[in-house]
Amino acid sequence: MENKEYVVKEDGIDLQVEGKRLAYITFEKEGENIYNITHTVVDSSLRGQGIAGELVKRALAEIERRKGKVKATCSYAAGYLEKHASEINPDLLA
Repeated sequence: MENKEYVVKEDGIDLQVEGKRLAYITFEKEGENIYNITHTVVDSSLRGQGIAGELVKRALAEIERRKGKVKATCSYAAGYLEKHASEINPDLLA
């Protein structure tokens, strides 16, 4: 994958490849410091490469940087949080 860039935004993170948004994760701020991961989307051309998991990891790091707590209504992110529970700081979970 050439010229791959993760772009952090107020409401999520985009993966841009050659200047095109091919994957993203979105999170919404709910209340004081709760962030709800609502969507994880990866273009079919990138599936099977661990991009969705990388987006969740980056979202968790960004939410932690913002001193927030995370929850997930996105089914992929919720599954990731459950599967990787031992690797996630429990203080990060809402």
